[in-house]
Amino acid sequence: MKTKLLITLILIGLFSCSTTKNVSKNVKQTLLDDNTFVVTEISSDPSYGLSPKNPVEVGSEDSGPKNERRYLNALSGPNGEVISYYRSGSCCPIKSDKAIFGNSVMLDNYRVTWEGSKDTVSIYINMYDSGKLMAPKGFGINKN
Repeated sequence: MKTKLLITLILIGLFSCSTTKNVSKNVKQTLLDDNTFVVTEISSDPSYGLSPKNPVEVGSEDSGPKNERRYLNALSGPNGEVISYYRSGSCCPIKSDKAIFGNSVMLDNYRVTWEGSKDTVSIYINMYDSGKLMAPKGFGINKN
């Protein structure tokens, strides 16, 4: 009886830890030019990119920071305005199968604004995992 209980506890322990990491979607991103990704649609999800729980995934093991800028360069203000942005820092650990140590990676937070905007907007970017790129709700797509 003790042996069965011990085996059951060991199996529960093994399987309960096996789902702690998100699986990267590994979506291949398309470049418009060396500094800009192709983004073709605006997300209907109000949390996409605007919440650390639903970050934009621009990942590439060798081009993470550049991919963040490539993504931001593809955005415009809601009426086609040219945006400006700056990286305000890292935040918000999230689970990822791309983590080097442990099972978490940090997101980067960018503050974005455009002429006529009343405030800056935070966009959360995951430079480790790669998913479908869309503009966050309230943004447009740079046509230049």
